[in-house]
Amino acid sequence: MARVQLSELSAFAAVADSLSFTKAAAHIGCSLPTISQTIKSLEEQLDVRLFNRTTRSVALTEAGERLLAEIQPILERVDQAIESINAFRDKPVGTLRLTVSRVFAMRGLGPLIRSFLAYYPDIQLELAIDDTNSDIVRNRFDAGIRSGHRVERDMKVIRVFDDCCFIAVASPAYLAAHPAPSVPDDLQIHNCIRHRFPADDTLQQWVFDNGGQHAEIAVDGSLIVNDFDLALNAALNGVGVAYLVEPMVESHLAEGRLVRLLPDWNYATPGLYLYHPSRRQPPMPLQVFLDFVKRWRSGATLDAIMTAVEYDGNGLVAATSHRSSLQIDSGRR
Repeated sequence: MARVQLSELSAFAAVADSLSFTKAAAHIGCSLPTISQTIKSLEEQLDVRLFNRTTRSVALTEAGERLLAEIQPILERVDQAIESINAFRDKPVGTLRLTVSRVFAMRGLGPLIRSFLAYYPDIQLELAIDDTNSDIVRNRFDAGIRSGHRVERDMKVIRVFDDCCFIAVASPAYLAAHPAPSVPDDLQIHNCIRHRFPADDTLQQWVFDNGGQHAEIAVDGSLIVNDFDLALNAALNGVGVAYLVEPMVESHLAEGRLVRLLPDWNYATPGLYLYHPSRRQPPMPLQVFLDFVKRWRSGATLDAIMTAVEYDGNGLVAATSHRSSLQIDSGRR
């Protein structure tokens, strides 16, 4: 029997993970015909079928399941061995895969990512917008960024953005035809743009506090969305009242496109957190990103950050000769 190549086993593991030749090809960066031929060649060398294929599905055979169980620890050790030499480079290289909530991706991520990639140009950053709270381990992400109350308990976390408030807003055009509410209960007679969370298919509650009183309002309306940007656009177009976090609407409020309702009432929601699995030694791209986020959050200049994030094989240590005058734009947090 011919010697099986590591690349063939890696291709097999990719298909087995996703149970899709198309997804596996996209993941490892090759064409669909190439990965199909690779698996066919591997099966011929081993003289055993590893997958049962139909026009609509792919499933592991018993032999495929046995092979996957045996090679997964080996492939992980190979990845760890390759990752370990990163500590001998002047600057780390590799891929960092992050999943982020849409609101943060659209409004808060840019300044952080721009500054990080300016200093670590050899790190390839892959971002995936996801509001469904998917399992980052199962989906092979290194870390994620989302609201604190939606982070699993077994994750390590770093705060990225402080708590922010949900407020009720509407356009001047909508308010020209509907009287502004004086208390939260008045929202029950308004056309409210409701939000359904993709993660659990529940409708968002509209909650308000004014320091001494607490109100949970059962609102109604003609539009339900599963994306906060859709709610914002609908409010801007005069559809009705939206319930959104302040960072999303503050520029629209400042320029008069939206009006804040119930100015003495809001609801503080947990801030955004960077979270990652509680494993002993994160990959080097994630290590430097974690440290970068901690210092970025303090509002330091990039020059100051980089003075403190040189690294060796045991992690991050002080002092580096690499300097830059680029200023960290810490954004709204």
